[in-house]
Amino acid sequence: MKLLLFISNAFINTMGITQPSAKTANRAAWFIFIMLCAVLTTVATIAFLGIRWASQH
Repeated sequence: MKLLLFISNAFINTMGITQPSAKTANRAAWFIFIMLCAVLTTVATIAFLGIRWASQH
């Protein structure tokens, strides 16, 4: 959980977002983690499909 909070704090500080309270910090950490995983999954899927499509043509 500390790594997750570290990553979310880094994101919050980088983007200049107001620091959340302790309760909302955990929610923000999970939200940022889920969104990051969704973006990485989408990019990986597009890359995989692009490579697969390119190798077939």
